[in-house]
Amino acid sequence: MRKTLDQLISWTGLILAAVLLVAGGLLTYASSFVSSNVEQQLSQQDITMPAAAALQTQDQKDALLQYAGQKMTTGEQAKAFADHYILVHMNTASENRTYEEVSGEFMALSKNPNADQAKLAELGQLRQTLFMGNTLRGLLLNAYAFGTMGTIALYAGVGAFVGAAIFLVLGLLGLRHARTVAGFPAVAQRVPATA
Repeated sequence: MRKTLDQLISWTGLILAAVLLVAGGLLTYASSFVSSNVEQQLSQQDITMPAAAALQTQDQKDALLQYAGQKMTTGEQAKAFADHYILVHMNTASENRTYEEVSGEFMALSKNPNADQAKLAELGQLRQTLFMGNTLRGLLLNAYAFGTMGTIALYAGVGAFVGAAIFLVLGLLGLRHARTVAGFPAVAQRVPATA
């Protein structure tokens, strides 16, 4: 009975090792695919990170100085550019108003037949700038999100490989133990004598 239990547990461990090995391979492939796809897509945009001289605030310098003048190829670069360069310029241009707020002002002003046309044109241009800025930010932040998923997949793949190795060793040790248990004779139970 003990031998059968040891073998059952050991074979279960070996099956888990095989499953984790396959999962580790798939996760590593997914990580590689995502990383190369993010790099390829960002490289095709041909965005150069801002030079050090273009960074005005300490926050911008802290986030972007390490990438100054480089071509954007990683999700981390995309997030830094989106949050600390594009957003800063959008907020400066709109005096911290959102696209929704500016668009609402533009729509209200455009319905007024007596509206100042120069003000309307200026508001329309700002609306367009914020729309394009939000669109670019969204695309760059998607690249960051996918890059992060690729990194998580890589860590999960490494964890799966480590788990597979542990289950393989434990499964093999369990099978070895099952062979040694088989060599011992069963211990007879002593029945107490009755008086």
